[in-house]
Amino acid sequence: MTETLLNSAETPSGKGAGDENFPVGSILLPKRLRPHVAVFYAYARAIDDVADNPDLSPDEKVRRLDGFDKALLEQNDDPAYDKAHRIRESLAATNVPVQHCRDLISAFKQDAVKLRYADWAELIGYCDRSAAPVGRYLLDLHGESRDGYPANDALCNTLQVLNHLQDCAEDYRTLDRVYLPGDWMAAEGVTVEALTAPALSQGLRRVIDRCLDDTDALIAHARTLPGRLRNRRLAMESAAIVNIAARLSAHLRRRDPLAERVELSKPEYLWCCVKGAARTFI
Repeated sequence: MTETLLNSAETPSGKGAGDENFPVGSILLPKRLRPHVAVFYAYARAIDDVADNPDLSPDEKVRRLDGFDKALLEQNDDPAYDKAHRIRESLAATNVPVQHCRDLISAFKQDAVKLRYADWAELIGYCDRSAAPVGRYLLDLHGESRDGYPANDALCNTLQVLNHLQDCAEDYRTLDRVYLPGDWMAAEGVTVEALTAPALSQGLRRVIDRCLDDTDALIAHARTLPGRLRNRRLAMESAAIVNIAARLSAHLRRRDPLAERVELSKPEYLWCCVKGAARTFI
């Protein structure tokens, strides 16, 4: 049984830090903490890949994710869950609560069984467990005050929603998942089948713009995060990510995520990072 799990508990997608909308463990962060961030990211990537694997049944996804959860709690020593063992050791060394890692598992188990979201509040409730724990982990790793959690959550949830909008067609096509609020789609007379079209319908465009309206409100809150942080390097990273989110939101308003992959160019991405880093010195 152990050998079987060792060969199959993870289902790598091939995605890495370079595929994210935000810098992961970048040089903006303190050098001594980057290895811990890398371990956390590897763990998060592993469980996300399990949840997103189209070849696994929902029950099998939940079973594997439960295995990761048990490994976090030292209730499972199977080497198949090596990344959970490694992040558990990292958390112990840095005094960061395990709950952030468990919240991610909760969200990804939901991904395994839930395919639609009734409204914006339900979607943000999911983001509170699938995205916000990543930023909360970073705040705790740097010894920051938890007073920064609300602004952090706004930023992380923004990134999650923007990623959903970028991938709305692929998520539906490959996983039958739709992260657009169902009540907003119904109000526009739009069904999920509209996501298979080569371009946005007028109704679906309005749904996405409504998502972006609420996302921009989150970005406005997130702009307060860098100024709350004591660690200059983390503040620089946070300011860079806020700029990336704002620029990506603007792109999604002008461009069609069904017709093309909407993302920042490398020069734009770099400029957002430089501008964010510079802002912390003003």
